[in-house]
Amino acid sequence: MKVRAAVIREMMKPRPYATSKPFSIEAVDLEGPGEGEVLVRIRAAGLCHSDLSTINGDRPRDMPMVLGHEAAGEVAELGAGVRDLKKGDHVILIFVPSCGHCVICAEGRPALCETAAAANGANSLITGAKRISIDGRTVGHHVGVSAFAEYAVVARQSLIKIDSTLPFEEAALFGCAVVTGAGAVINTAKVPVGASVAVVGLGGVGLMSMLAAKASGARQIVALDTIDGKLALAKQLGATHTVNAADKDAVEQVKALSGGGVEFAFEMASSVKALELAFKITRRGGTTVTGSLPHPSHRFEVPASQLVAEERTLKGSYIGSCVPARDIPRFISLYQQGLLPVDRLLSEHIGLDDINLGFDRLADGASVRQILVP
Repeated sequence: MKVRAAVIREMMKPRPYATSKPFSIEAVDLEGPGEGEVLVRIRAAGLCHSDLSTINGDRPRDMPMVLGHEAAGEVAELGAGVRDLKKGDHVILIFVPSCGHCVICAEGRPALCETAAAANGANSLITGAKRISIDGRTVGHHVGVSAFAEYAVVARQSLIKIDSTLPFEEAALFGCAVVTGAGAVINTAKVPVGASVAVVGLGGVGLMSMLAAKASGARQIVALDTIDGKLALAKQLGATHTVNAADKDAVEQVKALSGGGVEFAFEMASSVKALELAFKITRRGGTTVTGSLPHPSHRFEVPASQLVAEERTLKGSYIGSCVPARDIPRFISLYQQGLLPVDRLLSEHIGLDDINLGFDRLADGASVRQILVP
Protein backbone atom coordinates (compact mmCIF):
# COMPACT_ATOMS: atom_id res chain seq x y z
CA MET A 1 0.00 0.00 0.00
CA LYS A 2 1.02 3.62 -0.50
CA VAL A 3 1.21 5.78 2.64
CA ARG A 4 2.43 9.28 3.36
CA ALA A 5 5.51 9.39 5.54
CA ALA A 6 8.24 11.76 6.70
CA VAL A 7 11.45 10.45 5.12
CA ILE A 8 14.92 11.57 6.21
CA ARG A 9 17.85 10.95 3.85
CA GLU A 10 20.61 13.04 5.41
CA MET A 11 21.66 13.92 8.95
CA MET A 12 23.16 17.16 10.22
CA LYS A 13 21.30 19.56 7.95
CA PRO A 14 21.65 23.14 9.23
CA ARG A 15 19.09 25.00 11.27
CA PRO A 16 16.48 26.23 10.75
CA TYR A 17 14.95 22.91 9.71
CA ALA A 18 11.97 24.73 8.23
CA THR A 19 14.43 25.93 5.56
CA SER A 20 16.86 23.01 5.20
CA LYS A 21 14.02 20.44 5.40
CA PRO A 22 15.66 17.26 6.73
CA PHE A 23 12.29 15.58 6.23
CA SER A 24 10.51 15.22 2.92
CA ILE A 25 6.88 14.12 2.93
CA GLU A 26 6.60 11.30 0.42
CA ALA A 27 4.39 8.43 -0.65
CA VAL A 28 6.27 5.28 0.40
CA ASP A 29 5.47 1.65 -0.32
CA LEU A 30 4.50 -0.27 2.80
CA GLU A 31 4.27 -4.06 2.57
CA GLY A 32 1.56 -5.82 4.51
CA PRO A 33 2.40 -7.48 7.82
CA GLY A 34 4.26 -10.77 7.72
CA GLU A 35 4.18 -13.51 10.31
CA GLY A 36 4.21 -12.08 13.82
CA GLU A 37 3.66 -8.52 12.55
CA VAL A 38 0.82 -6.01 12.69
CA LEU A 39 -0.29 -3.11 10.48
CA VAL A 40 -1.10 -0.12 12.71
CA ARG A 41 -2.84 3.08 11.74
CA ILE A 42 -0.83 5.80 13.48
CA ARG A 43 -3.17 8.15 15.29
CA ALA A 44 -0.65 10.21 17.30
CA ALA A 45 3.15 10.46 17.51
CA GLY A 46 5.27 12.59 19.81
CA LEU A 47 8.25 14.64 18.64
CA CYS A 48 11.01 13.53 20.98
CA HIS A 49 14.64 14.52 21.54
CA SER A 50 15.69 11.02 20.48
CA ASP A 51 14.32 11.80 17.02
CA LEU A 52 16.16 15.12 17.07
CA SER A 53 19.36 13.26 17.99
CA THR A 54 19.16 11.40 14.69
CA ILE A 55 18.43 14.57 12.74
CA ASN A 56 21.41 16.44 14.22
CA GLY A 57 23.79 13.47 14.02
CA ASP A 58 24.11 12.70 17.74
CA ARG A 59 22.67 9.23 17.08
CA PRO A 60 24.13 8.23 13.71
CA ARG A 61 22.00 5.86 11.64
CA ASP A 62 21.94 4.55 8.09
CA MET A 63 19.70 6.47 5.71
CA PRO A 64 17.09 6.77 4.30
CA MET A 65 14.70 6.16 7.17
CA VAL A 66 11.24 6.97 8.48
CA LEU A 67 11.67 8.32 12.00
CA GLY A 68 9.24 8.39 14.93
CA HIS A 69 9.30 6.08 17.95
CA GLU A 70 6.76 7.47 20.46
CA ALA A 71 3.27 6.71 19.20
CA ALA A 72 -0.19 5.24 19.61
CA GLY A 73 -2.62 3.90 17.04
CA GLU A 74 -5.15 1.26 16.17
CA VAL A 75 -4.74 -2.19 14.70
CA ALA A 76 -5.62 -2.26 11.00
CA GLU A 77 -4.46 -5.74 9.93
CA LEU A 78 -2.94 -8.80 11.58
CA GLY A 79 -0.13 -10.91 10.19
CA ALA A 80 -0.08 -14.70 10.45
CA GLY A 81 0.25 -16.02 13.96
CA VAL A 82 -0.98 -12.90 15.78
CA ARG A 83 -3.96 -14.12 17.79
CA ASP A 84 -4.10 -11.91 20.85
CA LEU A 85 -5.07 -8.70 19.04
CA LYS A 86 -7.97 -7.82 16.77
CA LYS A 87 -8.70 -5.15 14.21
CA GLY A 88 -9.62 -1.87 15.90
CA ASP A 89 -7.67 -2.50 19.12
CA HIS A 90 -5.88 0.54 20.50
CA VAL A 91 -2.16 0.09 21.04
CA ILE A 92 0.94 1.92 22.23
CA LEU A 93 4.10 1.32 20.19
CA ILE A 94 7.28 0.37 22.06
CA PHE A 95 10.71 1.08 20.58
CA VAL A 96 12.46 -1.78 22.39
CA PRO A 97 10.57 -5.00 21.67
CA SER A 98 11.47 -8.01 23.78
CA CYS A 99 12.31 -11.36 22.22
CA GLY A 100 11.67 -13.11 25.54
CA HIS A 101 14.42 -15.65 24.88
CA CYS A 102 17.84 -14.02 25.23
CA VAL A 103 19.64 -14.23 28.56
CA ILE A 104 18.92 -10.65 29.52
CA CYS A 105 15.20 -11.02 28.78
CA ALA A 106 15.22 -14.17 30.89
CA GLU A 107 16.69 -12.09 33.72
CA GLY A 108 13.61 -9.86 33.56
CA ARG A 109 15.29 -6.90 31.85
CA PRO A 110 13.52 -6.64 28.47
CA ALA A 111 14.63 -3.02 28.00
CA LEU A 112 18.10 -4.43 27.27
CA CYS A 113 16.97 -7.23 24.95
CA GLU A 114 19.97 -8.28 22.86
CA THR A 115 17.87 -9.38 19.88
CA ALA A 116 15.96 -6.08 19.84
CA ALA A 117 19.19 -4.08 20.10
CA ALA A 118 20.59 -5.89 17.06
CA ALA A 119 17.38 -5.36 15.06
CA ASN A 120 17.14 -1.68 16.00
CA GLY A 121 20.78 -1.19 15.02
CA ALA A 122 20.05 -2.79 11.63
CA ASN A 123 16.99 -0.55 11.05
CA SER A 124 14.77 -3.62 10.80
CA LEU A 125 11.87 -5.09 12.74
CA ILE A 126 12.72 -7.67 15.40
CA THR A 127 11.33 -10.23 12.94
CA GLY A 128 14.24 -9.32 10.64
CA ALA A 129 11.96 -7.79 8.01
CA LYS A 130 12.04 -4.37 6.38
CA ARG A 131 8.63 -3.37 5.06
CA ILE A 132 9.18 0.20 3.78
CA SER A 133 10.54 1.11 0.35
CA ILE A 134 10.61 3.89 -2.24
CA ASP A 135 10.88 2.95 -5.92
CA GLY A 136 12.18 -0.45 -4.92
CA ARG A 137 14.85 0.89 -2.55
CA THR A 138 14.60 -0.23 1.06
CA VAL A 139 13.90 2.45 3.67
CA GLY A 140 14.94 1.80 7.28
CA HIS A 141 12.62 1.39 10.23
CA HIS A 142 13.36 3.64 13.19
CA VAL A 143 13.78 1.35 16.23
CA GLY A 144 11.09 -0.94 14.88
CA VAL A 145 8.40 1.75 14.87
CA SER A 146 8.69 4.49 12.17
CA ALA A 147 5.66 6.38 13.41
CA PHE A 148 5.98 9.58 11.37
CA ALA A 149 3.64 8.07 8.80
CA GLU A 150 -0.01 7.31 8.26
CA TYR A 151 0.55 3.60 8.87
CA ALA A 152 3.36 1.41 10.21
CA VAL A 153 4.08 -2.31 10.12
CA VAL A 154 5.59 -3.41 13.43
CA ALA A 155 6.37 -6.64 15.22
CA ARG A 156 3.78 -7.87 17.69
CA GLN A 157 6.40 -7.48 20.42
CA SER A 158 6.42 -3.73 19.76
CA LEU A 159 2.79 -3.27 20.82
CA ILE A 160 1.01 -2.89 24.14
CA LYS A 161 -2.78 -3.08 24.01
CA ILE A 162 -4.55 -0.33 25.96
CA ASP A 163 -8.06 0.71 26.93
CA SER A 164 -9.80 2.56 24.11
CA THR A 165 -10.95 5.33 26.46
CA LEU A 166 -7.43 6.80 26.68
CA PRO A 167 -7.03 9.55 24.04
CA PHE A 168 -4.40 8.72 21.43
CA GLU A 169 -2.41 11.95 21.94
CA GLU A 170 -2.03 11.12 25.64
CA ALA A 171 -1.42 7.43 25.02
CA ALA A 172 1.48 8.19 22.67
CA LEU A 173 3.54 9.74 25.47
CA PHE A 174 3.52 6.48 27.40
CA GLY A 175 5.62 4.92 24.63
CA CYS A 176 8.72 6.98 25.47
CA ALA A 177 8.44 10.07 27.69
CA VAL A 178 6.54 8.30 30.44
CA VAL A 179 8.34 4.96 30.49
CA THR A 180 11.75 6.63 30.20
CA GLY A 181 11.21 9.47 32.68
CA ALA A 182 8.98 7.80 35.25
CA GLY A 183 10.79 4.48 34.88
CA ALA A 184 14.14 6.07 35.72
CA VAL A 185 12.72 7.22 39.05
CA ILE A 186 10.57 4.22 39.94
CA ASN A 187 12.53 1.31 38.43
CA THR A 188 16.15 2.40 38.03
CA ALA A 189 16.63 4.56 41.11
CA LYS A 190 13.76 3.22 43.21
CA VAL A 191 13.35 6.61 44.87
CA PRO A 192 11.90 6.11 48.37
CA VAL A 193 9.30 8.23 50.13
CA GLY A 194 10.87 11.31 51.70
CA ALA A 195 13.93 11.50 49.41
CA SER A 196 15.44 14.66 47.95
CA VAL A 197 15.56 14.73 44.14
CA ALA A 198 16.91 16.98 41.40
CA VAL A 199 16.11 16.76 37.69
CA VAL A 200 18.41 18.38 35.12
CA GLY A 201 16.71 18.94 31.74
CA LEU A 202 12.98 19.65 31.63
CA GLY A 203 11.86 18.26 28.30
CA GLY A 204 9.10 15.66 28.20
CA VAL A 205 11.28 12.96 29.78
CA GLY A 206 12.72 15.22 32.48
CA LEU A 207 9.31 16.54 33.47
CA MET A 208 8.04 12.98 33.68
CA SER A 209 10.92 12.17 36.04
CA MET A 210 9.87 15.13 38.14
CA LEU A 211 6.23 14.03 38.19
CA ALA A 212 7.23 10.49 39.12
CA ALA A 213 9.40 11.81 41.97
CA LYS A 214 6.41 13.71 43.26
CA ALA A 215 4.18 10.63 42.93
CA SER A 216 6.82 8.61 44.80
CA GLY A 217 6.62 10.97 47.76
CA ALA A 218 9.88 12.89 47.39
CA ARG A 219 10.10 15.61 50.03
CA GLN A 220 12.15 17.95 47.85
CA ILE A 221 12.26 18.26 44.07
CA VAL A 222 14.73 20.71 42.52
CA ALA A 223 14.14 21.33 38.79
CA LEU A 224 16.98 22.65 36.62
CA ASP A 225 16.94 23.92 33.05
CA THR A 226 18.30 26.89 31.09
CA ILE A 227 14.85 27.99 29.88
CA ASP A 228 12.83 30.06 32.33
CA GLY A 229 9.52 28.99 30.81
CA LYS A 230 10.26 25.36 31.56
CA LEU A 231 11.27 26.23 35.10
CA ALA A 232 7.93 27.99 35.55
CA LEU A 233 6.09 24.93 34.22
CA ALA A 234 8.07 22.68 36.57
CA LYS A 235 7.01 24.83 39.50
CA GLN A 236 3.37 24.51 38.42
CA LEU A 237 3.75 20.73 38.21
CA GLY A 238 5.13 20.34 41.71
CA ALA A 239 8.82 21.23 41.87
CA THR A 240 9.62 22.59 45.32
CA HIS A 241 12.52 24.66 43.95
CA THR A 242 13.86 25.72 40.55
CA VAL A 243 17.38 26.71 39.53
CA ASN A 244 18.54 28.03 36.17
CA ALA A 245 21.26 25.60 35.08
CA ALA A 246 23.06 28.41 33.24
CA ASP A 247 23.75 30.26 36.50
CA LYS A 248 27.44 30.18 37.39
CA ASP A 249 26.55 29.22 40.95
CA ALA A 250 23.89 26.62 40.05
CA VAL A 251 25.74 23.87 41.97
CA GLU A 252 26.06 26.06 45.06
CA GLN A 253 22.37 27.00 44.85
CA VAL A 254 21.27 23.36 44.83
CA LYS A 255 23.64 22.43 47.65
CA ALA A 256 22.34 25.31 49.73
CA LEU A 257 18.72 24.28 49.10
CA SER A 258 19.35 20.61 49.83
CA GLY A 259 21.84 20.78 52.68
CA GLY A 260 24.88 19.61 50.74
CA GLY A 261 23.35 17.92 47.71
CA VAL A 262 20.36 15.79 46.78
CA GLU A 263 20.06 12.06 47.36
CA PHE A 264 19.02 11.39 43.76
CA ALA A 265 19.85 13.46 40.68
CA PHE A 266 18.48 12.68 37.23
CA GLU A 267 20.03 13.98 34.00
CA MET A 268 17.66 14.08 31.02
CA ALA A 269 19.21 16.76 28.78
CA SER A 270 21.35 14.65 26.40
CA SER A 271 24.40 16.64 27.39
CA VAL A 272 27.62 15.66 29.13
CA LYS A 273 27.70 19.15 30.66
CA ALA A 274 24.27 18.47 32.17
CA LEU A 275 25.47 15.11 33.48
CA GLU A 276 28.45 16.81 35.10
CA LEU A 277 26.04 19.21 36.79
CA ALA A 278 23.81 16.36 37.98
CA PHE A 279 26.82 14.52 39.43
CA LYS A 280 28.09 17.64 41.22
CA ILE A 281 24.74 18.30 42.93
CA THR A 282 24.45 14.72 44.20
CA ARG A 283 25.37 14.37 47.86
CA ARG A 284 27.87 11.96 49.44
CA GLY A 285 26.36 8.48 49.29
CA GLY A 286 23.86 9.60 46.67
CA THR A 287 22.83 8.29 43.25
CA THR A 288 23.11 10.02 39.86
CA VAL A 289 20.99 8.57 37.05
CA THR A 290 21.24 9.48 33.38
CA GLY A 291 18.60 8.56 30.84
CA SER A 292 19.85 10.63 27.91
CA LEU A 293 21.91 9.75 24.84
CA PRO A 294 24.49 12.36 23.76
CA HIS A 295 26.81 11.73 20.81
CA PRO A 296 28.74 8.43 21.23
CA SER A 297 32.06 10.30 21.07
CA HIS A 298 31.26 12.44 24.11
CA ARG A 299 32.95 11.41 27.35
CA PHE A 300 32.13 11.94 31.02
CA GLU A 301 35.03 12.02 33.45
CA VAL A 302 34.79 11.48 37.18
CA PRO A 303 37.54 11.11 39.80
CA ALA A 304 37.67 7.38 40.48
CA SER A 305 38.47 7.92 44.14
CA GLN A 306 35.29 9.95 44.57
CA LEU A 307 33.16 6.93 43.78
CA VAL A 308 34.77 5.10 46.71
CA ALA A 309 35.45 7.87 49.21
CA GLU A 310 31.90 9.21 48.89
CA GLU A 311 30.19 5.87 48.06
CA ARG A 312 28.67 7.46 44.99
CA THR A 313 26.49 5.58 42.50
CA LEU A 314 26.31 6.51 38.80
CA LYS A 315 23.68 4.62 36.80
CA GLY A 316 22.36 4.53 33.27
CA SER A 317 18.66 4.04 32.63
CA TYR A 318 17.45 2.88 29.21
CA ILE A 319 13.71 3.14 28.55
CA GLY A 320 13.36 3.54 32.30
CA SER A 321 14.49 -0.04 33.03
CA CYS A 322 10.89 -0.86 32.17
CA VAL A 323 8.98 -4.04 31.56
CA PRO A 324 6.48 -2.37 29.21
CA ALA A 325 3.71 -4.97 29.54
CA ARG A 326 3.85 -4.51 33.30
CA ASP A 327 4.69 -0.83 33.66
CA ILE A 328 2.60 0.90 31.00
CA PRO A 329 -0.73 -0.27 32.49
CA ARG A 330 0.54 0.81 35.93
CA PHE A 331 1.57 4.24 34.70
CA ILE A 332 -1.73 4.70 32.86
CA SER A 333 -3.56 3.86 36.10
CA LEU A 334 -1.49 6.43 37.98
CA TYR A 335 -2.35 9.00 35.30
CA GLN A 336 -6.06 8.20 35.52
CA GLN A 337 -5.86 8.71 39.29
CA GLY A 338 -4.31 12.14 38.77
CA LEU A 339 -0.89 11.16 40.13
CA LEU A 340 0.99 11.42 36.81
CA PRO A 341 -0.62 14.33 34.90
CA VAL A 342 0.79 13.38 31.50
CA ASP A 343 -1.68 15.62 29.70
CA ARG A 344 0.03 18.72 31.17
CA LEU A 345 3.04 18.03 28.94
CA LEU A 346 1.13 18.27 25.66
CA SER A 347 1.99 21.21 23.42
CA GLU A 348 0.96 21.80 19.79
CA HIS A 349 -0.78 19.36 17.47
CA ILE A 350 0.84 19.31 14.02
CA GLY A 351 0.48 17.49 10.71
CA LEU A 352 3.14 15.75 8.62
CA ASP A 353 3.64 18.87 6.53
CA ASP A 354 4.67 20.83 9.65
CA ILE A 355 7.25 18.35 10.94
CA ASN A 356 10.38 20.33 10.03
CA LEU A 357 9.07 23.41 11.80
CA GLY A 358 8.09 21.21 14.72
CA PHE A 359 11.67 20.07 15.19
CA ASP A 360 12.82 23.68 15.14
CA ARG A 361 10.51 24.32 18.07
CA LEU A 362 11.82 21.24 19.85
CA ALA A 363 15.46 22.20 19.27
CA ASP A 364 14.73 25.72 20.58
CA GLY A 365 13.09 24.34 23.71
CA ALA A 366 9.91 26.18 22.79
CA SER A 367 7.69 23.10 23.19
CA VAL A 368 7.59 20.20 25.65
CA ARG A 369 5.72 17.57 23.62
CA GLN A 370 4.28 18.30 20.19
CA ILE A 371 1.92 15.66 18.87
CA LEU A 372 1.96 14.75 15.21
CA VAL A 373 -1.37 13.57 13.82
CA PRO A 374 -0.68 12.03 10.37
